Formats: sequence, C-alpha cells, structure tokens
Amino acid sequence: MRKFKAASIFSSNMVLQREKNIAVFGYGENGKKVTVNFCGVTKIAEVKYGQWKVCLPALKAGGPYQMTISCENETYTFDNVMIGEVWLAGGQSNMEFELQNCTGGMEHLKNDKGVNVRFYYTQKKCYMDEEFFNSEEKMIWKEFDEEAAKCWSAVGYFFAKELSEKLGVTVGIIGCNWGGTSASHWMSRTALADDIDTRLYIDEYDKAIAGKSEEQLLKEYRDYEAYHEEWNRKSAEYYSTTENATWGGCLRYCGPCKYPGPLCPANPFHPTGLYESMIKRVCPYTLKGFIYYQGESDDHRPDTYYKLFRSLIGNWRSDWGDNSLPFIFAQLPMHRYEADEDRKHWCVIREAQMNIYETIKNTGVAVIIDCGEFNEIHPKDKLPVGHRMYLQAMKHFYGEEDTDAFGPLYNYATENGNEMTIAFKYADKGFTVKGEEVTGFEVAGEDKIFHKAEAVINSDNTITVKSEKVSVPVYVRYLWTNYSEVTLFGANGLPVAPFRTSKQDN
Repeated sequence: MRKFKAASIFSSNMVLQREKNIAVFGYGENGKKVTVNFCGVTKIAEVKYGQWKVCLPALKAGGPYQMTISCENETYTFDNVMIGEVWLAGGQSNMEFELQNCTGGMEHLKNDKGVNVRFYYTQKKCYMDEEFFNSEEKMIWKEFDEEAAKCWSAVGYFFAKELSEKLGVTVGIIGCNWGGTSASHWMSRTALADDIDTRLYIDEYDKAIAGKSEEQLLKEYRDYEAYHEEWNRKSAEYYSTTENATWGGCLRYCGPCKYPGPLCPANPFHPTGLYESMIKRVCPYTLKGFIYYQGESDDHRPDTYYKLFRSLIGNWRSDWGDNSLPFIFAQLPMHRYEADEDRKHWCVIREAQMNIYETIKNTGVAVIIDCGEFNEIHPKDKLPVGHRMYLQAMKHFYGEEDTDAFGPLYNYATENGNEMTIAFKYADKGFTVKGEEVTGFEVAGEDKIFHKAEAVINSDNTITVKSEKVSVPVYVRYLWTNYSEVTLFGANGLPVAPFRTSKQDN
C-alpha cells in the first residue's frame, strides 16, 4: 500500500504560479479520494496507479494563504503560501554556484533584507532507494534569510531578486542543478534516442553496464566512492603542502583520478539519471519557465550540442504539457585552462546556443562572453549573469519588448574589395570599446586560413574589417576562441556576441 502524501515540492512557504491553472499532485493508495482546499476552492481527485492530481483555477498574485490536502483521516497543512512567479533553475556547476561563494555574495546575504524570493531545492541524490525517498521528504521551500540563502544558486537568486523588485510579487526558484553534468543527464531515454547523434550517450551507457547485475554495478560504484574519497583527501594534502604543485605531480602522489567513476544507476553522471531523480520529482509543478546554464560538460561533442539542447528543451516542455514555456539560457563565457590548447570547441557550443535562440520559439539567450575567467571554469561574479537573464525575461516574456537586453548581434556581411563590412542588430546606438583597440576579429580567404583583422567602427551599425594578409576576404569570425579579452560592447555596455559568418570556414 502506497503512503498518502503530496509531492515533496509542496510545503509551507511555497510559491505557486500566478495567472495559470495550478497543478497539485502526489501519491496514495489506488481508489482513495484526495481533497485539496485552497483560497476557497475545493478539488477532489481519485488516486489511480498510485498517483493523484488536481488542477486549481488561476489566481492573481498574493498571499500568504493556507492549503490543506487530506485523504480520509490524514491531512497536510501548508502555511505562508504565496502566489507569484515560479522559475526552474537548471544546469550544471555555474548554475549551482552558491550565493555565499560568489563575488559580493556575503554582502548580499547580510544586507538584502526583506527580499521577496524563495527557493526549493531538489535533493542531490541519484539512486532512488529507500534513503532517497526518506531524504526527499525533508526538502522544503525556504524564505530568504542570511543562513538559508547561503547555498542558493547565485544566478537564480540575482535573477529572482531583480524580477521580484520589478514585478512586485514573490518569486520562487526551483533549484534543479548539479555540477559537471551533461545535458544528456537531464533528459529522458526517449528524447535521447530520438536522434542518431544524441543516442550515442545512451549507447555508451548501455555498453558500460552490459552483462552486469545491478548489485555488481552498485558494488563497483561504492568501491569507487571509497577510493575517490581517499583520493580527494590525498589531493588536498598534496596541494596544501607542495610548492608549485602540478596536476602531474598530484597524480604521482595520489594515484590515478577515476572521476566520475563507473557508469551505473547510482552514478549521477549517467544519461537520464538526473532527469528521473530530479526533474521528474518536481514535474508538473506549475511554473512560468526555465533558466538554464550548462554546456561546459558537453564540450567533448560540440557538434552534437545543438541537437542535444534542442531535444532537452522539447523534452521539458512536453513533460510540463506546454510547448511554449519560456526557456532562458546563458551562452557560455570565455574560458580556457592555462595548460590546455585552444581547441575552439566552446566556440561551437556558443554558436549552437545562439542558433537555439534563433530557431526555437519562446527562448532567450543571455550573452555573457565577457563574464569568464582565465584558468577558472567557475567565474565568481554571477550578478551580471542573473541580470542579463532578467533582461531577457522582461523583453520576451513580461511584455516589455523595448527592454535593452542585447549587445550587438551579427546580422549579415558584405564584401567590398579587400574589406568585409559586418552589419549588426541591436547596434543602433553604436559601439563602445574597452581598451585601446577593437580586438577579436579575424578574416580568411578561400583558403580558410584566418588572420588577425583590423576593425573600424563606422557611423552606422556596421564594422569594417580587413587584413593585409587577405586580399579577397570571404570569411569573418569574431571571438572564435575559447578564451581572450573582450573589448567590443554596445553602447548599453552589453558585449557583442561571438559569431562566424559561415560554418564552412572550419
């Protein structure tokens, strides 16, 4: 017999989405009747296949209210419920990056009094055993205070804080993120299998677990966890005691690094794993849309990322039953480790992300190319990221189309002798250069060999580029590198987005 309960995302202090029908759902014994009372409305549902769901009518922003959910002699009472805006914050470590660790984070924790933002975090567990379900019941919505908000997503918080102040309503963020994850970890098996390129993620997993029992797979993973815990201890010891420490030296001292461990149901870094244990645990909680920061961990297959990301968006929208749900994402910033060559694979992911914005309806892209840090994959200043996501939300999804949400975006290029002229959208007010000169432009002829280009800003919304080494330019690209300094911005201070004029130039 399945215990009667509401899904764990329903708790006191929760935020419900305004002006949309509100889904309330949970679990119970087949045939039992569940009654939900909220704001003078009563809805009754019968438990079928172990689950129940009611749909409450759309309501205006407000609160605090009380909700009761009962079945026979059991009742759940949720207090301090607000109706406002709800967004899910998905992705990997840069969305996960905590407020207490970001630039200015501690000052915000101490000084942001009366902030009308609340958070619910899906638990970071992957293997859905008895411990998983017991732990999940302890996850609750929390109001902002200095202690509770320490571990909140910094990007999610800054986005929600600005949105709440602008709209004058409570904003709730559902944290659904995990560092080091591929988009394939956040998708269903069906969505991944839909295309031959994205199916590779499933094929690799199936091959890794073939012929092994679940018991054997779990033992291998538990053995890895014990090994990795000791490896981490020795690694910390090495770096804290060794002058001029290197990765090679660390491996000699600690032994091989086996991260992320063998693929199995208990390893969070396997296809579909976090989709099942995190996304599906909060779906179909009614929300406004998604904010998303991810892509770093798919840089080993950059040419597949457009298909992968497109499928993820469709997968989530389908699960929530609304193919028009807003989806705002961050385009990857500059990044390269000092020891790595510039493989330009992040350039391809950035291009895929921009293509998603240009081809998928109801999406928004926050261009943050200037927000990266050299030799650090986790930039600490998250305020600009949250702010630019907020600008996208206002422009595309809250009726303020005049919001200045973009720096210049590539529009088209024309050849003029030994020069190429690049026209931009969102550049009517001109450009701003930070530094002594415009950098980042390259041109190539038919040979596709690129050379650094001189760039001249014109009086209209165009820039002319040329190189003495290219007599007849055919291709132009801008910031086509994993990392460099960013010098070119719009008059509004937002950066010119990276681009290439043709995919045939590689």
